[in-house]
Amino acid sequence: MPIAGQGMLLTSMDIDSLHETEFNRWYDREHLEERVAIDGFVEARRYVAHDGKPKYLSLYSTATFDALESPAYRTALANQTDWSKANIARFQNMIRGVARITISRGVGRGAALGIIRLRPPAEGADKLRAALREQLDPASRDGIISMHLLENDPVLSKPLTPDAAKADPGAGDWFVLIDATDVGAVPAAAAAITGNAALKPLVVTSGVYRLLWDIAKSDLPRA
Repeated sequence: MPIAGQGMLLTSMDIDSLHETEFNRWYDREHLEERVAIDGFVEARRYVAHDGKPKYLSLYSTATFDALESPAYRTALANQTDWSKANIARFQNMIRGVARITISRGVGRGAALGIIRLRPPAEGADKLRAALREQLDPASRDGIISMHLLENDPVLSKPLTPDAAKADPGAGDWFVLIDATDVGAVPAAAAAITGNAALKPLVVTSGVYRLLWDIAKSDLPRA
């Protein structure tokens, strides 16, 4: 699959302008590298919104879905650095998805990303997945490199902020990812879902993001 691994941690958030420089410094100098170093994590990508909310988005791929509830990951969550604690406390409008990658078609990853959040019906997940598989085909779409479906685990998909205790009707949402060469290529591909009469009622939000940078396990400094 173009996305390495079978699991995905998706996080998205806003940050107030007063702390935004420090937030970006933390993400770029500590957080992504720290997460990719966890056993079972494969790579991470970081984005900023071109047209969408929240402003920042990160994707963390794991070799297996189980890595997202492993002792190694739980230990990392329980032992955040002081710098992490300070920045996490400032997150606003946070989205956190712990997901299985159930569809991934194409080759490679793009410089732009379309993301569509869907709320699947209580029944009919298999039918919806099959319908999406038909749409998530990058082969005939200019500028589209790969397309993917993430299905959140509703139990594990909780924010790390104080809002974690609140009921979240979107904890079991799905996310369609569209990897593109340029932000201009995303809308036409996204319209196959957002403009589809059968799928449009399930769309919660959609957006277009620009890649800031990425890091793979092989990029980490050798001990």
